[in-house]
Parts: sequence; structure tokens; C-alpha cells
Amino acid sequence: MRLNYTKVRPESLQTLLKLEGYVKKSGLDHNLLELIKIRASQINGCAYCLDMHTKDARAMGETDQRLYMLNAWREAPFYTEAERAAIALTEAVTKISDAGVPQELYDQVRKHFDESQFVNLIMAINAINCWNRMAISTGMVPGEYQPAAHK
Repeated sequence: MRLNYTKVRPESLQTLLKLEGYVKKSGLDHNLLELIKIRASQINGCAYCLDMHTKDARAMGETDQRLYMLNAWREAPFYTEAERAAIALTEAVTKISDAGVPQELYDQVRKHFDESQFVNLIMAINAINCWNRMAISTGMVPGEYQPAAHK
């Protein structure tokens, strides 16, 4: 690890935890939130977050098959239409400079999520992108994390 940002600036962690608390209380399905976290972390190349969120997803009962196929979700028949819409939105927001969030994608997501849920999805996607950037920038090392139920 390059530096421990939580010790250098503890308030940075508290700020991120407030955002995470908002996301957890948003009413979005917790399994869907883990898929969002994993997909954004795949795109961003965040090994620390991939380690954490695949472990969390498994602890919540997610199947290995769905986790292994997430990087190729378009070709895999294991995701609901709502999950597909949320994963597509995750990709678009994570790579926002590529094409923004096209109207067609917005309409697709809104078929499954109301306005409030859409905002909560954006908050969840932004949260994991922020966590990814903190972990990658500070050199956090994967491997030690264990889900709360297994500590």
C-alpha cells in the first residue's frame, strides 16, 4: 500500500461511508448493488474492490456462475432484464466520457426503475467509482478482506 488514506485523512473515509450508508438505505436490492460494484470494479481494474465485492456477493448467496459471467453479461442468460439495465447503466456512468448516458439507455433503465430508484442507481454507481479510485490511487492490496459474517 502506498498510503493509508483512512489514517492520513480519516474524514475522507467518513465522507465515503456516508455515501455508502445512503446507498445501503436506498431500497435497491443488495444483490443488485453487489453486481453494480463488481461490474464497475471490473471496468476500473480495481483488484481490491473486486476481491471485496465478489466475497460479499458470495456471502449473500450469489452464484459463482453469475459472478464469473458478469464481464460478459450481454451474452450470458443469467441476469434479469432489470439487472441488465442496471449493469448497462453502470457501464455508461463508469465510462461517462465515452458516450454519456444515451436516451435509449435511460428509457431502458426507467422501464424497471422509477425516478427515485434511478437516482439511487446513479448514487450507487458513483459510490463504487469513488471507492475504486481511492483504492487504486492509494495502492490498496486485495486478499485480506472477509465479509462480516465470516470474520
